[in-house]
Amino acid sequence: MKKLKVALKADINADAWEQLYRTTSMPFERPTTGKIAIKVINDYGDEVMKVYDVD
Repeated sequence: MKKLKVALKADINADAWEQLYRTTSMPFERPTTGKIAIKVINDYGDEVMKVYDVD
């Protein structure tokens, strides 16, 4: 986390970071569009995004 703090030039709230750095989503309301997008970014900065229909 020290490298991230230096890169962002800011303090990092460890509790907030733990909520974001996990493999399950935080609860959210069903979108009116009926679709959600999942985006994954790996350690190298490669991004993959997939859009899913939710019924």
